Amino acid sequence: MSGSLSNTQILLKECVKQEYQESISYTNESSYFEFFSASQVLKNYSLSDEEIENHVMGDGNDGGCDAVFLFLNSELVTQDQVTTLTSPRGAVLNFVIIQSKNTTSFKEDSIMKWKTTSSNLMDMSKNIDEFSSRYNENVREAFKMFRDVVTKFIRAQIKINIQYYYVTLANEVHPNVRNQADELCLDVESMYPSANVGVTFIGADKLMELYNTNSEININLKLSDQPITLGRNTEYVALINLAEYYQFITDENNLRKSFFEANVRDYQGKNTVNKSIADTLSNDLTEDFWWLNNGVTILTEKVTPVTNRELVLLNPEIVNGLQTSTEIYNYFTNNQDLLENEKRNLLVRIIVPSSEESRDRIIFATNNQTNIPKSSLRVTDPIHLQIEMYFKNRGLYYDRRKNYYKNLNIKASDIISVSFLAQCMISVILRKPDFSRARPSTILSDNDTYKFLYEDNQDLDAYFKIASLGRKIQLHLKKNANLKSTEVNDILFYLIYAVVAKTLNKKRICFADFKDLNIETITLEFIDELEICIYEEYKKLGGNAQVAKSPSFIDNIDRLLNIN
Repeated sequence: MSGSLSNTQILLKECVKQEYQESISYTNESSYFEFFSASQVLKNYSLSDEEIENHVMGDGNDGGCDAVFLFLNSELVTQDQVTTLTSPRGAVLNFVIIQSKNTTSFKEDSIMKWKTTSSNLMDMSKNIDEFSSRYNENVREAFKMFRDVVTKFIRAQIKINIQYYYVTLANEVHPNVRNQADELCLDVESMYPSANVGVTFIGADKLMELYNTNSEININLKLSDQPITLGRNTEYVALINLAEYYQFITDENNLRKSFFEANVRDYQGKNTVNKSIADTLSNDLTEDFWWLNNGVTILTEKVTPVTNRELVLLNPEIVNGLQTSTEIYNYFTNNQDLLENEKRNLLVRIIVPSSEESRDRIIFATNNQTNIPKSSLRVTDPIHLQIEMYFKNRGLYYDRRKNYYKNLNIKASDIISVSFLAQCMISVILRKPDFSRARPSTILSDNDTYKFLYEDNQDLDAYFKIASLGRKIQLHLKKNANLKSTEVNDILFYLIYAVVAKTLNKKRICFADFKDLNIETITLEFIDELEICIYEEYKKLGGNAQVAKSPSFIDNIDRLLNIN
């Protein structure tokens, strides 16, 4: 192979360099490339930057696993969810392992690392804890979570996909490397015979293709007949052929997950309703499908008529109809030969909301007709829109609509997720940094906690100050080259608490205390002093996640800093 770089390689190198320089939260370009690679490989999962960062292993001793993700029915699984996780029969579990090298070649050594790591950590006869000196805590926890979920749902007949992605800026893969990959697949299949195991090589051309995928989606929707409309191009009621709808909701035969982000009801598997939908699709009935089904509701930012039987939708969201859509997807995925002659239709409502409030009311109404956990609907509460508007006017962007601001190319450092704000408040107001560290995905599930933080104390300025200070501390910690990423995660919320508590000289903090708190006067030197104290105590007690998740560690911090 020629020693000169291709245009694609040159452009990608420059792209990664520029994005790294703008990121401000990575200490070197190689670590940023790990995040960059995962972002491109998992684009179809619509993950936030925060979710990706939390699953990049870092710290060395990763066994060739730079990033590890577990998805159940395309939904990201985190450690704190495992005990309460439920799964319909036949669900799909995707275990994704990514190795990223900012080089121009694929190496056999990288695949060989995967062979050893998979043999050690995926073999259920081996105790993962015995490899504590060989693999870092994040890697061990990720593989343990995979094993725990597989074990938990052994009777649910879940489909297991184990996917390895090797990402570099290379132009070709040497046959010896492919042979190593084939051997890896055989090794893993011997441990999980029913699993689908694969290795995908992402080189420069594919990486550039993924990077250039437009986050703004304009998609055509072909109708069976002229729709009913009031002529304002803001609402339509139409019938669409089932095969056309399948093409609409899929991309290369994969379900477009981004279409369903606003549908808070997860796919419920083969329950009575979904079995009925599946039976209706499978049986040759005289009735049209839409006679027997309530249809789907699609929200979109703009509708542009192409003909009287075709519309273009900008960034569509299917807010009601996930069960129907998934059953249609399953039916045609397993019966591709039936697409061409499909004659049945689906009822579709297409709406351009007049405002964010209107959008939220539609989502709430269409998802509140059956029993859904209140936590799933909480971001439609008015307080979250108020927080978003207040933050935006002050240079922060509250990610109430997941990835909305990311898709507008707002800097990641200026985007505050719903969970991050909640974690900061629980750490400072409720004095529970351990809760924030241990349960990031279930942070808003407790009704009493939610009521206290959002319904009883709607102090927009306090929310803004807590979020701003939390982000300032987080970015400062990440730039500390002496800290591992696991250590940053472990002490972050303790440090946020300590900075506020020490500044106010009190450990019982309320929202009213933020009225006179000037966060601009809190210096990085002051943050560094507290960080050193907390870090030393953390290391003295063991320096691991167990310390950070302990409810008693906060008492050590208070005594250490002499906070009453």
